[in-house]
Amino acid sequence: MTTARLLVPLSFVLLSACAQQPTQPVELDAESECPTRLQVGQALTLSLPSNPSTGYRWRVENPASSVLRSLGPEVYSAPEDEDVVGSAGVSTWRFLANGTGDAQLVLVYQQPWAADVAPVQTFDCKVVVR
Repeated sequence: MTTARLLVPLSFVLLSACAQQPTQPVELDAESECPTRLQVGQALTLSLPSNPSTGYRWRVENPASSVLRSLGPEVYSAPEDEDVVGSAGVSTWRFLANGTGDAQLVLVYQQPWAADVAPVQTFDCKVVVR
């Protein structure tokens, strides 16, 4: 068999494998519309405004673990152009859609030592994975 006859079928196999990769990651923030729809294998990034210097932190109350898997802990970042100590920043979480179904992803913004006090903010988003 000639090289050209081997390369043509191999090219089709490689192209079809690339076409089946999960779609682009989905990014959510405080202004996002929910529910959000994902495919199994697709990444989800959630970014919420945060200011730990006030004592308030986002806590994952319901991680939607039936459809999402956490890819690590919260990552806090402050704006690079802010030189003010205590300025607000962004808390970010990364998840991977690893099962089909529907679940609620819920985070609450409160002071960790005041768990009996109602949160000042809640992020509640239905996640649909197919």
